Amino acid sequence: MDQPVIKKKKKLRKIGWREWLSLPDLGIEKIKAKIDTGARTSALHAFALKPFKVGNQDKIRFDIHPLQNDTNLVITCEADVIDYRWVSDSGGHREQRYVIYTPVKLGEQTWPIEITLTERDTMLFRMLLGRRAIRRRFLINPARSFITTKNKV
Repeated sequence: MDQPVIKKKKKLRKIGWREWLSLPDLGIEKIKAKIDTGARTSALHAFALKPFKVGNQDKIRFDIHPLQNDTNLVITCEADVIDYRWVSDSGGHREQRYVIYTPVKLGEQTWPIEITLTERDTMLFRMLLGRRAIRRRFLINPARSFITTKNKV
């Protein structure tokens, strides 16, 4: 008689509804992100987007103010473009956005995610960490903030 297969559940690390994270390949040491289970893909505030090519590879250069209310700090980033897709925002407005693939570091974990680039100057968070990025990695506590780090600005 076959024994039933018992799957061991992976213990998920808890995070708050907002967290500090970094995007090391883009040179962004810390950025405050809203954990947004309503957003399928992550989104990053970007302006002055300049697409270009290196050989056959589409690339994008863009600027970012990683800290809210600090327009003096500008980081210029460069990444490969993996897609250009239509995205609907929370208000139902559709826009075409560049999509990049880059590692994100949250707490002690680092893994690659897709991020769309959009201007978020008027938004409270420079970044939204969408549900695809956190799937099977974290459990969200909506009553808590900044669980993974003590770096508060």
